[in-house]
Amino acid sequence: MHSCFDVAKYFLAQSSEDAGDLISNLKLQKLVYYAQGFSLALSGRPLFDEHIEAWLHGPVIPALYHHYKDFGSGHIPHPVAFDLGIFTAQERELLDEAYEFYGQYSAWRLRQLTHDESPWRESYREGSNQVIHRDSMTRFFQTQVVH
Repeated sequence: MHSCFDVAKYFLAQSSEDAGDLISNLKLQKLVYYAQGFSLALSGRPLFDEHIEAWLHGPVIPALYHHYKDFGSGHIPHPVAFDLGIFTAQERELLDEAYEFYGQYSAWRLRQLTHDESPWRESYREGSNQVIHRDSMTRFFQTQVVH
């Protein structure tokens, strides 16, 4: 199994500063969340083990947040020496589709999308970072995929 950092680096490696396609910590959190959700729905398996919590601004992987928090709301640069080959062809397809669809949105738009979805809505408690359970994500994301 991969780590949330592997998935994050995959998305960061896809971004293009020249095209104005920049990824902030907030946007990265949402992209990694969506990748995990679609993996659960399509394969029945998580892409990574780290838990996701319902924070004020949507789903967050705490370890990933703390790793990149020094960038603030600025963009995170491309990873150095990252091997995309650690992912299977099926995983790369899933990640590419998630990035193609959700990568077009701003961080704030992705935040709004997650606020309208049941995994975050059912888990969020003001002032308390609650875990978003995988079964909740699986149920929701299964309604979002075309079989």
